[in-house]
Amino acid sequence: MTTLESRVDIPEIPQQATTYTMAQALTAALRDAMAADERVLMFGEDVGALGGVFRVTDGLTRTFGENRCFDTPLAEAGIVGMAVGMAMNGFRPVVEMQFDAFAYPALEQIISHVAKMRNRTRGRVGLPMVIRVPYAGGIGGVEHHCDSSEAYFAHTAGLTVVSPATPADAYSLLRESIEYPDPVIFLEPKRLYWNKAELQLPLRTEPLGRAVIRRPGTDVTLIAYGPTVPHALDAAAAAEQEGRSVEVIDLRSLVPFDDATVTASVRRTGRAVVVAEAAGFASVASEVVARVTEQCFHSLEAPVRRVTGFDIPYPPPKSEHHHLPSVDRILDVVEELQW
Repeated sequence: MTTLESRVDIPEIPQQATTYTMAQALTAALRDAMAADERVLMFGEDVGALGGVFRVTDGLTRTFGENRCFDTPLAEAGIVGMAVGMAMNGFRPVVEMQFDAFAYPALEQIISHVAKMRNRTRGRVGLPMVIRVPYAGGIGGVEHHCDSSEAYFAHTAGLTVVSPATPADAYSLLRESIEYPDPVIFLEPKRLYWNKAELQLPLRTEPLGRAVIRRPGTDVTLIAYGPTVPHALDAAAAAEQEGRSVEVIDLRSLVPFDDATVTASVRRTGRAVVVAEAAGFASVASEVVARVTEQCFHSLEAPVRRVTGFDIPYPPPKSEHHHLPSVDRILDVVEELQW
């Protein structure tokens, strides 16, 4: 995982504050990016007239026409391959993988071409493209419709990987990802599509590559991202009733990784728990545990722990509540730390 310090800013005209769901914030980000830059295109399966399965692209075809937002065949490798060619020729394509596990047929394109083009051309050719992936569980989806695939992308050098947990970050991170000069895997937590917040758009939150402290605390650090951030916040609120002061960090960006914010927090609290929906073995959570242990070893009062999904294929809808991290599971692990 690398570290990023720079960002791109463009002038914006503030609008009146309005309530947005995360899905609506993403729609607004796509709309504003397409209005600001005619090179931005949006395409994928059912993203045109239908507006996407989760209606994130609703209205874009009507506003910008079928040349700017259009449907493709059901062929993920072809969708990403076409985006590679477009990005190499001056466009800024945004593509949607309809569901997380649907993206796997495109992994060859993503790993062999998307991630390697700048390195292969010695920096002469970048690929300013965004691959949007609705991911993770919590919606009762059937097989291939709920998966946590972030480790595949985070492990692949050359990809930037982000996952918003709030409507504000959904808007800001997507705008910044579209402006970014290299490929971005944009992981959208499906269970959070309907979460709401008051936003005054356009806006910019912390830059890509920067984690944020969602709740300050002194006793233990909960490190979460994407779909598990609300659970971490709920667990922190519950722990407060039991006399524990819990700090919650929202990573926002998996690659680049914000070591500075994470390690500073753990050095203050002396304890850390990583919360993620994906299976724990060889995971992003594993990498976070390793980094924290290496950099904060002499400050730790207890081993760094994880609360993750189990090391199994994603379970059927009626069993997913057993599989996914819950407030109770998080609190149980917090209580097992050495106090």
